[in-house]
Amino acid sequence: MAATATLSSAPQARRPVRWGNPVTYVLALAVAAISIAPVVYVILGGFRTTGQIAADPAGLPSPWVWSTYGNVIGQPVFWQDLFNSTVIALGTTLGVMVLGVCAAFVLARYQFRGREGLYTYFTIGLLFPSAAAILPLYLLLSDIHLTNNYLGVIIPQVAFQLPITIVILRPFFAAFPMELEDAASIDGTDRLGFFWRILLPLSRPAIVTVAVLAFVASWNAFLLPLLVLQSDTLQTVPMGVKNFSTEHNSDTAGILAFTSLSMMPALLFFSFAERQIVGGLQGAVKG
Repeated sequence: MAATATLSSAPQARRPVRWGNPVTYVLALAVAAISIAPVVYVILGGFRTTGQIAADPAGLPSPWVWSTYGNVIGQPVFWQDLFNSTVIALGTTLGVMVLGVCAAFVLARYQFRGREGLYTYFTIGLLFPSAAAILPLYLLLSDIHLTNNYLGVIIPQVAFQLPITIVILRPFFAAFPMELEDAASIDGTDRLGFFWRILLPLSRPAIVTVAVLAFVASWNAFLLPLLVLQSDTLQTVPMGVKNFSTEHNSDTAGILAFTSLSMMPALLFFSFAERQIVGGLQGAVKG
């Protein structure tokens, strides 16, 4: 017994950490640097003057100029653009989550004729470029009087985002064993209760993933809002960046500040949900 206690209390030897191929880390750092460098340049450029940027385009702020961001924040048009983009992005995200979750649940947990064909139809939607449908879509929205209207942008964006949403959610929902649903049924929970009380809480990573993808895609959309929202009071942030660049083409620092402030909400939203996104994509791949 003493020998056993001594052996159990002895510290276990740690396994050596395998770092893998160094080339992989070098390539990952290179890709990260290429992706992050433009964003850092835009943000830092807003803390400089146009003269500093012209004299040394790759230099750091010296001294730091805070008034450039202050001038952009003080413009009412910036807040109007921010409000419009927020309304459209949240509306698109809500529509994608409701319709996508319901459609993916039916395609994953119900057996009916034509189910795989319907799923293939949504999958083919990933291959369809949304820009190819802009002109007929605009004519359709004009006929039903949805131009210069938030819904004229929200509804098509929900439709364009549904394929990727269903492709991510369906394997995630299908990965849950039928025994779990049978156990819930024995406890008196119907299929709707199983969906609401068990499936949705356990699928939070996947749902957050599709929500973030829908929000970021809507926030960055340019062509559809440009054609549909013709009023100046309804323009979104990407349209505001274009108009600001046109009106202040000589103010390079102001353009960089406006651009960095415009992309900040999407970056923050993506950063806060990063872990959930990784878990959601892993679950979709495994499913």
